[in-house]
Amino acid sequence: MDALSEDLELLPTTRRALRHRIAVAQSAGRAPSVVAAVVRGGEVVWEGSRTSVDGHGPDGNVQYRIGSITKTFTAVLVLRLRDEGLLELGDPVEKFLPGTGAGEVTIGQLLAHTGGLAAETPGQWWERSSATLRPGLSDVLGERPLRHEPGRRHHYSNPGYTLLGSVVEALRGKPWEEVLRAEVLEPLGLDRTGAQPQAPHAGGWAVHPWADVMMPEPLEDLGLMAAAGQLWSTTADLARFATFLLRGDERVLSATSVREMRTPAAPPEPGSAEAGYGLGMQLSNTAGRRLAGHSGSLPGFVAGLWLSEADDLAAVVLANCTSGLPAATVAADLVTIVADAEPAFPRPWRPFRQADPVALELCGPWYWGTTAYALRLTADGLLELGPLGASGRAAGFRAEPDGSWTGLSGYYAGETLRAVRRPDGAVSHLDLGSFVFTREPYDAQAPVPGGVDPQGWRGIG
Repeated sequence: MDALSEDLELLPTTRRALRHRIAVAQSAGRAPSVVAAVVRGGEVVWEGSRTSVDGHGPDGNVQYRIGSITKTFTAVLVLRLRDEGLLELGDPVEKFLPGTGAGEVTIGQLLAHTGGLAAETPGQWWERSSATLRPGLSDVLGERPLRHEPGRRHHYSNPGYTLLGSVVEALRGKPWEEVLRAEVLEPLGLDRTGAQPQAPHAGGWAVHPWADVMMPEPLEDLGLMAAAGQLWSTTADLARFATFLLRGDERVLSATSVREMRTPAAPPEPGSAEAGYGLGMQLSNTAGRRLAGHSGSLPGFVAGLWLSEADDLAAVVLANCTSGLPAATVAADLVTIVADAEPAFPRPWRPFRQADPVALELCGPWYWGTTAYALRLTADGLLELGPLGASGRAAGFRAEPDGSWTGLSGYYAGETLRAVRRPDGAVSHLDLGSFVFTREPYDAQAPVPGGVDPQGWRGIG
């Protein structure tokens, strides 16, 4: 066994804790079956299941409906269109779907559920009624699509993702499902994920809230609402999808774009335990750990997928009951169990093969006024700016072709960092969004705003 395999393999005590967690979930949640998987370092390191049928348990190849985890797949398709230049997140939906009555809402607002659209469709409960009742977008949106002013608040909207699926179809000229299979499922090898169930698959059940009896749930095709919740999948496929959401895949979406999906785009609703919403991904702070992923539910099924970038961990939980088993909570617990019991080994330190000489020149201490900062070059080619004291703004910066650097996080996200040089070629100072960083506090040789007292530093008296 190589060193990497040793790092990934879980201890027996950890594996027992994982088995115990889903056993408690299945029993307390009164679920006919539950199946789960944990991914670490891009590999499935644990799989488990519990079932009400003696001697039988689902494995990673059994399909379950995954409900709103479908939205994350739809968001990937939309960001592919953005990265190809076919749309911008600030484009109004009217540009692609004229006459909907929600034309002022932007693509980005739909992705983040800040478009102000209604949470559900008008008429009958769409998850449990025939799609023939909603043949067109007007039937999905109704006469009053908006419940809030676009951009003002986070308000989860299933019809919003129907609009996004329709945008995909309008720009690709093909059905949403066909585009998804060609552009995401096949490249990632998600052979057991699709809009319709394929054996082996679980049946969906409703468990009586006050008696240990159950009945089958109807299995409706969602029609136009498919982009919001249609998919069936397995823990094996969702484990691969979770790895993609952590690392990206240039055949589908870059690491930069999937990181953008995990970046907060909307605040949480007041009173919500969540940490907001990204672009097609829910965000959560659980046990002091930042998680991204999505929950899902349809009559007869619940699902949860969470990942922790810091721990390079993900967990998937699927069950075939309408309610009772909090799949998303259990998935978060599985991540926490592994991360707490077996912290990930850091990657071995290795020097650069060839460092950017310009970036290397900028490394070291800098001063914004009298506040000390350090700028360092990371192994992935980013510049990291951080305070040397207890407080200050930190950010990473990505190199641009023109020699500047663009902020990636925090206060300086999107801001430009430039090295300003003197006539002799030496670096005079750094310009960061109009802030001047100098090699010495208030360097008299640099253009410090407001100037520097000609008498320089001095004591009292």
